[in-house]
Amino acid sequence: MFSFMVTIIILGIFLLASAVKIVQEYERGVIFRLGRCVGARGPGLFLLIPIIERMRKVDLRVVTMEVPTQEVITRDNVTVKVNAVVYFRIINPVDAVIKVIDPVHATSQLAQTTLRSVLGQSELDELLSQREAINQRLQQIIDEGTEPWGVKVGLVEVRDVELPGSMQRAMAAQAEAERERRAKIIHAEGELQASEKLSEAGRVIAREPVTVQLRYLQTLREIGANNSTTIVFPLPLDLIKPLLKIFGSEGDKPAS
Repeated sequence: MFSFMVTIIILGIFLLASAVKIVQEYERGVIFRLGRCVGARGPGLFLLIPIIERMRKVDLRVVTMEVPTQEVITRDNVTVKVNAVVYFRIINPVDAVIKVIDPVHATSQLAQTTLRSVLGQSELDELLSQREAINQRLQQIIDEGTEPWGVKVGLVEVRDVELPGSMQRAMAAQAEAERERRAKIIHAEGELQASEKLSEAGRVIAREPVTVQLRYLQTLREIGANNSTTIVFPLPLDLIKPLLKIFGSEGDKPAS
């Protein structure tokens, strides 16, 4: 009789322990009653009907999942290796339990196929320069695919893009040629602006010949400021022209 009572007490304790459930703040408990889902409970402490009801816990925290490196051929026939990171969480624990076996694995497989599909429709320049638009497109497509599973995809980030060595050299040569082209254009624009300023200065000097003498004096001051022993004395062209005419006329006379 005593052993029977001990057995009953132990069985009661076991049933009570199996009936009392505690669910954390970041979890929900999906309840099945005789195999039929009756909803989700939690967080907190609650009781289950022993043997009749069972519970499966679902974590509602954000999951950070790394998408393995995928080899993708872009629309302009360039082979690249790309990996990404997906941030998602379960918002409907009932759907996450009864509509998919493993929501994390299912989301991972969907992210891999979507990554190959979307990047295969994009060109290499678009992949490198419009990363934000591609991330938004990936997030939208993956989120639409996981919505029936009660999974919400919050963010998708393409992390690394690995290019072939030949493509890296070609892009480096292209960038160098582009820099040289810009340098030549800037130099030509500088020459054009300088010629315009010189032309304008010539017109001013033509109207006011005295400006040439002022420019000579300014040059002398600049030379003197450098403590130079060289002395430059400006000689007006008006004084030289008569001498040139005299020597020119004597040179034209025939020898006697």
